[in-house]
Amino acid sequence: MNPAYVAFENEHCIAAGDLSDVARAAKQLLERRKDAAILVFNGRTSALVDIDYRGSVDDVLARLPKLAPPPSEEPAAPAAPRGPGRPKLGVVAREITLLPRHWDWLAQQKGGASVAIRKLIDEARRSSGDKDRTRAAQEAAYRFMTTMAGNRPNYEDAIRALFAHDRRRFTTLIADWPVDIRDHTVKLAYSDQAD
Repeated sequence: MNPAYVAFENEHCIAAGDLSDVARAAKQLLERRKDAAILVFNGRTSALVDIDYRGSVDDVLARLPKLAPPPSEEPAAPAAPRGPGRPKLGVVAREITLLPRHWDWLAQQKGGASVAIRKLIDEARRSSGDKDRTRAAQEAAYRFMTTMAGNRPNYEDAIRALFAHDRRRFTTLIADWPVDIRDHTVKLAYSDQAD
């Protein structure tokens, strides 16, 4: 499991964990070394997190971005005005556009169109879950690699190996990268798989 956030100063990982712990470690390093160049990444997506380091540690922590919680398996219903549907059950009416043949097929299904669509979506989520997790892991690794290793030897070939699902070649190509960058890249790329 990847940490929620991770901070790098050049090629070294300086902190990993929740955002307040990572921001605190980054701020403390900046107090010791004003010229430190720190990047903080979302540990799941590798999106960069912008942190304002002005002031004291408490000032920095008070200004941390209010980030949405990670998506759960079953997201809560949005607090929208009540309308059609069953809001207490999390059912929210929205509009979809289908061809007449789709509506005809849905009308023939047991339970009606809404039940049939929910079943189809649940089945698609179950059947594509592994592919979705693999794609998300590859994209997170790609984002991190592009930021932290875009000028490293074998970068382009490593990207090709990553998306070709060639783990052996991928790990061989990045073997000479700085340890923290290499290890975090591998952790991201294969976070969807058990070792």
